[in-house]
Amino acid sequence: MASAELRDELNCSICLSLYTDPVSLRCGHNFCRSCIVSVLDAQEAGGVYSCPDCRAEYPERPALEKNRKLCNIVERFLSTQPDMEKTRTFCSYCTKSPVPAVKSCLQCENSLCEDHLTVHNQTMDHVLTEPTSSFGNKKCSIHKKVLEYYCSEDDTCLCVSCCLVGKHRGHQVELLDEASEKKKKKLRKYLDEVNPQRAEINARIQSLHNHKGKIQEKASEKRKNMNKLFMNIKEQLEIAEKKVLSEISRQEIKMVSKIEDLIKKMEIKVDELSRKMRHMEEICRVTDPIRLLQESDITVCSPGDDEDTGGDGGQTNSEEVGLVPGEANPKVKDNGTDLKTVLQESDQRASLSDKSVEAKEEAAAVSDDDMADDLEDVLISSILHRSMKDIVTYVTSELGTHVPDILLDVDTAHNYMGLSEDLRTATHLEENQGQPESPGRFQIYCQVLSRCIFSSERHYWEVEWNQIGKWGIGMSYPSIERNGNQSGMAYNDKSWCLILSDKTCSAFHNSVIVIPDVNPTCPTLGVFLDYEAGRLSFYQLCDPIRHLHTFRASFTEPLHVILYVSKGASVNILQ
Repeated sequence: MASAELRDELNCSICLSLYTDPVSLRCGHNFCRSCIVSVLDAQEAGGVYSCPDCRAEYPERPALEKNRKLCNIVERFLSTQPDMEKTRTFCSYCTKSPVPAVKSCLQCENSLCEDHLTVHNQTMDHVLTEPTSSFGNKKCSIHKKVLEYYCSEDDTCLCVSCCLVGKHRGHQVELLDEASEKKKKKLRKYLDEVNPQRAEINARIQSLHNHKGKIQEKASEKRKNMNKLFMNIKEQLEIAEKKVLSEISRQEIKMVSKIEDLIKKMEIKVDELSRKMRHMEEICRVTDPIRLLQESDITVCSPGDDEDTGGDGGQTNSEEVGLVPGEANPKVKDNGTDLKTVLQESDQRASLSDKSVEAKEEAAAVSDDDMADDLEDVLISSILHRSMKDIVTYVTSELGTHVPDILLDVDTAHNYMGLSEDLRTATHLEENQGQPESPGRFQIYCQVLSRCIFSSERHYWEVEWNQIGKWGIGMSYPSIERNGNQSGMAYNDKSWCLILSDKTCSAFHNSVIVIPDVNPTCPTLGVFLDYEAGRLSFYQLCDPIRHLHTFRASFTEPLHVILYVSKGASVNILQ
């Protein structure tokens, strides 16, 4: 009876059943969470909350704390009394506290614990069954007698009266135990058949778990590789940035140095001109005309005349020109030239000096224009482009993916297909192009193959559609038919392709169609081919990028890119 006493301790005082998710109040009493919540909800209208057991009052709704220890005790108790919770059948004679029943008597329609079962067996010889609270399904609904037989013809349980006088009279019947054993035998046979299937499914599940683990490991490794790749890209970008900025600084220093040299030369010229201007201003203040005219040639001497005049700055004293104050008819001592001749020669030298100064200033102006040129943007762009190209080459090398240079083969193009000069764009035209006959030219479908073939490695490229009409992109063996229905890229076993329009997107191989659930309006597609792995995938290059379809095949021939365009459609292979 110890289990009964323990069960009493584990009963909620509200629902009188075992605790379910037990919680505690501050007063220490425990209840099922749902039970105490209902009580507190009912007390909420009165504004006063109290414990159902000790009536302890709380000014505010009390917090409920889960009693984990009590919850564990209930779970352990239930694990030792599995039948109690499965059937919830208790002894009919233990009225003070519920005790789990071990058997039920069909005649008495009572359930018995171990103690009362011993007394019952000593006094009565009744039919006993597993504990149950539903005695109606153990007896015949017509004769109210215990079910003892089984009719295999009607697949139903019978009492004695059903076999003798009921509608089952004369049927093939057998005892319930015998019928039960036969059914168990059938079930065991079924189990023997099902067990291998279950084992196979479990093996498949285990395989999927293993595959899941491999995918997770691969994703983790790929994540590490991508982190490393992006770190290297960042380093190369920093190096590229330094190269470009260094080139800009180099050009800046070079140009600024030239400009500074020119500024220094201009400043020297400004100083010389200022000196001359000051000298002219001094001469202009001379009131003596003879003195002024005697020094007029000095005022117009250019700085370059210093070398020809012996380094005296172009100044000539009065004795050298034969001018002596006080003489009425001045003469030149050396050659007897008069003042008029001297002045004429002086004016000529001044004119030549002015022209020399203008020529030098003009030369300086030209040099200034040269200094006004911008930085060499082409060189800067070339360095940047080269760096970016190196980065792209590095990335494709690390990913193991080759970006092919795809050109279309004119000799395979249908006569209503026009190809661009760079052989990268295919367009459906209204007029026959009159191309020369070629055994490789498509005759029915407006299709074209690429010049290049793919027989190994991994490749990726992109194509762009003008969003008019219908078009197709795929891979094909060179042995594809050029005439007849089998020449269509969607209708043979030698090509794998995607056919798109503004409303549909379908994948074809050997006339088998798969319709991906995508929006086909995105004009740009990416194509990935892994020849050795036998994988051909198509991607929609929208935002975000979406996977359209992947073909799996064992390629046995080299592959060509194949394009199809309908009326108005144009497809460009992007570089």
